[in-house]
Amino acid sequence: MDRPDAVSLQGELQDLLRRLEGESLPDATSFRARLVPELRRILDAGRAEAQARLVADRKGLACARRLSGHMDAVIRTIHAAVLHHLYRSDNPSTGERLAVVATGGYGRGTLAPGSDVDVLFLLPYKQTAWGESVVEAMLYVLWDLKLKVGHATRSVDECLREGRGDITIRTALLETRLLLGDQGLYDDLVRRFDKEIVTGSAAEFVVAKLKERDARVAKAGPSRYLVEPNVKDGKGGLRDLNTLFWIAKYVYRVRDPKDLVKAGLFTPEEYRLFERCEDFLWRVRCHMHFATGRAEERLAFDLQRQLAERIGYAARTGLSGVERFMKAYFTVAKDVGDLTAIVCAELEARQAKPRPVLDRFLSPFRRSRAPVLDSDEFVIENNRITIRGDDAFERDPVNLIRLFWFADRHNAAIHPDASRLAKRSLRLIGPSLRNDPEANRLFLEILTSRNAPEVVLRLMNEAGVLGRFVPEFGRVVSMMQFNMYHHFTVDEHLIRSIGQLAELESGRLADAHPLSQRVIPTIRHRRALYVALFLHDIAKGRPEDHSTAGARIARTLGPRFGLDPVETDTVAWLVENHLLMSTVAQSRDLSDPRTIESFAKTVQTMERLRLLLVLTIADIRAVGPGVWTGWKGELLRTLYHETEALLGDHVPDVARMDRVRQAQGRLAEALADWAPDALAAYLARHYPAYWLKVDLPRQVKHARFIQGAAEAGRTVATAVETDGFRDVTELTVLSPDHPRLLAIITGACAAAGGNIVDAQIFTTADGYALDTIFLSRAFERDDDELRRAERVAGAIERALKGEVRIADLVAGRRQERGRPRPFVVVPEVVIDNAISTRHTVIEVSGLDRPGLLYDLTTELGKLNLNIVSAHISTFGEKAVDVFYVCDLTGGKVTHPSRQGAIRRALVEVLDGAETGGAVAQAGR
Repeated sequence: MDRPDAVSLQGELQDLLRRLEGESLPDATSFRARLVPELRRILDAGRAEAQARLVADRKGLACARRLSGHMDAVIRTIHAAVLHHLYRSDNPSTGERLAVVATGGYGRGTLAPGSDVDVLFLLPYKQTAWGESVVEAMLYVLWDLKLKVGHATRSVDECLREGRGDITIRTALLETRLLLGDQGLYDDLVRRFDKEIVTGSAAEFVVAKLKERDARVAKAGPSRYLVEPNVKDGKGGLRDLNTLFWIAKYVYRVRDPKDLVKAGLFTPEEYRLFERCEDFLWRVRCHMHFATGRAEERLAFDLQRQLAERIGYAARTGLSGVERFMKAYFTVAKDVGDLTAIVCAELEARQAKPRPVLDRFLSPFRRSRAPVLDSDEFVIENNRITIRGDDAFERDPVNLIRLFWFADRHNAAIHPDASRLAKRSLRLIGPSLRNDPEANRLFLEILTSRNAPEVVLRLMNEAGVLGRFVPEFGRVVSMMQFNMYHHFTVDEHLIRSIGQLAELESGRLADAHPLSQRVIPTIRHRRALYVALFLHDIAKGRPEDHSTAGARIARTLGPRFGLDPVETDTVAWLVENHLLMSTVAQSRDLSDPRTIESFAKTVQTMERLRLLLVLTIADIRAVGPGVWTGWKGELLRTLYHETEALLGDHVPDVARMDRVRQAQGRLAEALADWAPDALAAYLARHYPAYWLKVDLPRQVKHARFIQGAAEAGRTVATAVETDGFRDVTELTVLSPDHPRLLAIITGACAAAGGNIVDAQIFTTADGYALDTIFLSRAFERDDDELRRAERVAGAIERALKGEVRIADLVAGRRQERGRPRPFVVVPEVVIDNAISTRHTVIEVSGLDRPGLLYDLTTELGKLNLNIVSAHISTFGEKAVDVFYVCDLTGGKVTHPSRQGAIRRALVEVLDGAETGGAVAQAGR
């Protein structure tokens, strides 16, 4: 039965046709001028009605079908009007037969608000003048309606010829629907397509579609747990469901998704899951198109909050509305993955596709020969581990864990039949199994395996077993964190971090992490390290600090997993302090003895230091692509070595001035070619802090750089150098000192697109400043990077010489204001006099924006503060900048009223980021 809104729209269109019948529209121009505005009005009203119904009844698939039905009626109206007014054919010849056919998604009877309208104009054989005129007239009306029309005009023979050679065209022909015209012509296409193309080519089609899927997923993102997923083309999205049905339709010759149950591909429960997934994804996609007014397929952060509100997700149980919405999305994406595995297993059973493709689709395990299982419960079937009987889990629930243990032990994939039964047996995982010593022993062996723990843990998670066996993990399954820093859901991040640790331990990352390669073999508590990494974010989404809550969870789960008391204490400490090393390395002055002393006091032992280093590296690497950088590695190595010297008592306690004299002596030996007077004068230029903080190779470079500038008569000079291993470009600036020097440098960097990650700032006894700025690399090739660095250096020199106004340059770099901002970061300014022995430490955090560092350093200059060092970090949309400062007398800022004025001024700068401008990371 037609829906009321469809009946209303059809009535309007029929009324339009009746009104047009009495009018004279002799040419195409007057015809379109009369018809198009009316159709546009009716289409707009139909879309508004569809959107209102979507909001009211929340049925995504019904919305897509409603929009498709509207388009059907519009196309039929256009055709009728064209025949009546322009190209009447009361008695068409055989060559003037025409069928208008919907193809692709439109052929399925679904259409998103911004989707292409794919239409095939089907001819009996060659094109005629009449047919060409009708098609052209219809297309011009559709184009005037601003519709995106994918169209082809072909005969039946041409369709079959193109379909044989092009898998995309063949897929489009697989899903066709007659809109109007010659039924016999359309039936001939369907019959011949099935007989001449589909018959005998199932294996070829399946391989091609899965290869196409691999390429599509690689482009959109290889994980279904990306926090900004592509709803149409991403892994676990609508196109995956489409691909399943295309394959099933081709192999099993089904016409309707309901027939998948009759064909034995899905159980009734699995088909209902298919329907729920399809409806949810269509709901999201239609809302995205309506909200943006375009065919937007990427569920970006700014859209996520809009859609959560449109669909009706409210805050609950420690999660915001947007986090609850995305948790639902990722659960559906996981369900789509389950359905994909089911279809692939059935295809393999039918030998409709070769195994190598299936291996890439289901598991990265590689096997040289089929393993032999020493088990009465499990067997290898079709190169996959499966159960011998359907009661295996009922008889012994430990088999739910043992199934995955065998998969890891033998590097074998799990048969989807066994996975399906495991999903249906999740009710067996209760307190008894969770506390079973054998089950926990097997799980700990999986977690700490030297084979492929990441792969097996992901299989356990997607089967639902992991979240049931470890309920604390179940709470973070499909949980996203609404920020730009984390690329994956919490559960996916935890599993990926285990994979990163396994990669580090295997030595496959030795070139990038030489220190870890030396440290890992000396670690005594290997099991504790893996368990801590598995649990480090397990308390995310709770009201309290996740590190503290996670440590409490670790003390409960450690003994359950079979850890001894020492291992359990180690795990709890690592979870509670898993952010410590990263925070200190990136936001503290590592040349300040107080920093190292404080960190060492917390760490206490070399074993903890080793564990924390490796855990920190694996954690950062698992956050997402591009998050780990060589510069972060350099900071972590520096912190490790400085702390090792303290904990290991490798360096005797040398008096400060003795260390200065030793450093000067080493430089004097390296500059043996200098005249004694020139060398003595140079050594006297630097204060003790310089000799204590800068290593010998850089001291030599500085000396020759300053000497070269003096010989050239330059008071302002710059030098650039790339460091591929540390992923930074080092920019050294020599200039007469003044309070706003760092602000000018940061402003010039922002204007030139340089992203500052750290800064070392020194003054000389003769009134010069020697500043070293570290920029994150923008190019892989050194020559490209050096050209960019020279441009940044040139901008700095021009600014220091007064040739350009920095404020104007930075203003030109800022993005336009007024764009909706999806993130809120509460501004915070912390002033601490205990962290450093000689300086006040100001830690500033807030929403990042272009030129923020320039604004902050400018404000610090206005406050008459000298910046001694700066440590710059960006976590997605959040900037965390730390400045070591002193007042103009060289002392700390201690007076409460002075501290209050500083805090208020800097918060005002941060508030500027909250109230205007778009989120961006460039030009920090």
